[in-house]
Amino acid sequence: MTLETPLLLSGAPGSPYTRKMLAVLRYRHIPYRFLLNGQNLPKELPAPKVALLPTFYLKEGSGDYQAVVDSTPLIRRFEDAFKGRAVIPSDPVIEFIDYLLEDYADEWLTKAMFHYRWYYKPDIERAAAILPRWRGISAPEDEMLKMGEIFANRQISRLYVVGSNDTTAPVIEASYLRYLEAMKKVLEVQPFVMGRRPGGSDFGAYGQLTQLTHFDPTPMEETFRHAPRVFAWVDLVEDLSGLEPTEDDWMKRDSIPDAIRELLKEVGRVYVPALLANAKALTAGAEKVETEIDGKTWVQQPFPYQGKCLQWLKEKRASLATADRKIVDDVFAGTGCEKLFAA
Repeated sequence: MTLETPLLLSGAPGSPYTRKMLAVLRYRHIPYRFLLNGQNLPKELPAPKVALLPTFYLKEGSGDYQAVVDSTPLIRRFEDAFKGRAVIPSDPVIEFIDYLLEDYADEWLTKAMFHYRWYYKPDIERAAAILPRWRGISAPEDEMLKMGEIFANRQISRLYVVGSNDTTAPVIEASYLRYLEAMKKVLEVQPFVMGRRPGGSDFGAYGQLTQLTHFDPTPMEETFRHAPRVFAWVDLVEDLSGLEPTEDDWMKRDSIPDAIRELLKEVGRVYVPALLANAKALTAGAEKVETEIDGKTWVQQPFPYQGKCLQWLKEKRASLATADRKIVDDVFAGTGCEKLFAA
């Protein structure tokens, strides 16, 4: 059924998932109306079950509005509702690689984003000064200072949710630097992760990188120093409404660049063991996830949503045709990603 347009959504510039979805809408030429921090949101609209950014308020036909969150399924819902300029690759092999890399960006790369913002003093100070002002640019200064302090303290206290702590900090930061190197190599051979046109993985990475490369000072400096190509790429992906993609622009299953395999090796090195350890902890009803990632200790609170992410990845692989699944397995072999699907 057709979705009513313009699509209505609320979000914030400091939300990587808001930036991800706005870039998708611009690229796909989907009309939208963006309500900053939910300002001027009609009172009759429903509240989401979980308050996450962005929140879309979607209406099908004569039905009621629904408050919907979670960027990955939203992208796929929009693929069905709006034809043309797809962000989901048509080849099931490439689509699966895209899905895993989008999941990595949403669930692991975001650890770096959250960690840098609320772990280092310069980053904390910038976030505390700017984020509250996006909610009320003309609010009194003393009110903004107080809100910034309250918001910073609250977010710092929630670092444990993404697994950022003194023990895991070296793992997160080393992984981010390796990611920059891998992403830089990808961009040296093709303009997007998925080839000559962007996929969901491109927009997932873009969302996190809007913060890591263009807002938070510590990772911004690291990015500029190690991978200015990645820094520049973020600016390009922000508005791809002028790009004219063709079906031939997708990466081909028989010519996947070595650079993509290097990127998958980083996924296998850090995200895969985190997912598996988290699933094990959830199954055991443990209060902590304790494992080793990249030769170092990793400790965090179990995360039920990432348990679902692992299950969805397994189900998606199982749904592939036998020949397609074999090709995916061959691509993943030796990257560490194959461990996701080991018996």
